[in-house]
Amino acid sequence: MVGVRPMSAAPVPLEWAEDGRPHRALWRSASGVQPPRRVRVADDTMSADTAYRLVCEGTALLWRGDYHQARQLLQALARRIERRPRKPSPEPAPSPAAAFHLHRKAQAERARILGMVLIPFDADHHVPLRRAPDVKSACDEVWGPSGEPCVASLRDLLGLIGAHEWRRKGVPIAALGGAHVHPHHGVFSPVRGEYVDLVAQAPLPAALKAQSLAFDIGTGCGVLAAVLARRGVQRVVATDIDERALACARENLALLHCERAVQVIAADLHPEGRAPLVVCNPPWLPAKPGSPIERAVYDPDSRMLRGFLAGLAAHLAPGGEGWLILSDLAEHLGLRTRDDLEGWIAAAGLRVAGRLDIRPRHGKAFDRSDPLHAARARELTSLWRLVAA
Repeated sequence: MVGVRPMSAAPVPLEWAEDGRPHRALWRSASGVQPPRRVRVADDTMSADTAYRLVCEGTALLWRGDYHQARQLLQALARRIERRPRKPSPEPAPSPAAAFHLHRKAQAERARILGMVLIPFDADHHVPLRRAPDVKSACDEVWGPSGEPCVASLRDLLGLIGAHEWRRKGVPIAALGGAHVHPHHGVFSPVRGEYVDLVAQAPLPAALKAQSLAFDIGTGCGVLAAVLARRGVQRVVATDIDERALACARENLALLHCERAVQVIAADLHPEGRAPLVVCNPPWLPAKPGSPIERAVYDPDSRMLRGFLAGLAAHLAPGGEGWLILSDLAEHLGLRTRDDLEGWIAAAGLRVAGRLDIRPRHGKAFDRSDPLHAARARELTSLWRLVAA
């Protein structure tokens, strides 16, 4: 997957009143949201019903009680969100696109409410709450050394902890013989292995025999560049626009002993020059991302997809191929048509030389309770082999 642009602006303070005095601390937000305007100090004595009423009204709760009680409160709030009565739909069965937008709206509202439980941090990223875990390493990886107290949502903190564990343990990649890739916070994790398998299985272009060079556009964690290097491509240029993705790719390629074959550079889409093979796995859904990590999935107006296609012919060596790895979920959701995609390919001076398809294996494809199950059940991920027309 493509890496992500940072979405947070310069650090801003959070201000609140406590014990009759004004307080302030640095505000941290993984999704770049502004600090809440109303903050109330809360602890174990506050009931979940009271907390739910306050956060729904827009009052954030700065927790001063037991850390595990804060986690239980977050779970209680999540249960209350799920139990909320649904507004009657104006149609018996909304269109797939309408269902998608309603689902996204509900997700955003859920994230807003759950993001209202706040956790304080000392200057060294120690959490000054009873039974709080040691989260310094997880925070330092993403925030760097702070030097001053800060506040973040408990939901964001749990995300940092989870990302730290993903990075520590890594994700096994079958196409790399079971070797692990270690995603960083904010860089898409290659847990959906089918797109990696397509790159591992597609026949390499004959033009690579004359010039063993490939471009990996939007490298993210670097997994596709590593697969190409393991397949014998002698030189791979991997590009991305996000510093976190670039650092993540370099670290993974070094761990996989591919750093000599792969050059990781900062570039918006294509690097300079031409290559016999240009690979890109852009975000799949044309929608607005709500957080940095979502930029690996959501691409407003399909900008990256269209940009990759528009510049591909100018960066293909004679006889070369561009590999576009793309899910058709957007088509099943009514967000983009197959005619749109094929029209962009033709307008870019390209034609389709072949296509490989694979069914998704992730859990959501089989979860009938998912609001988007009807579309996910029909999803295919494809590797489009594109050549100059």
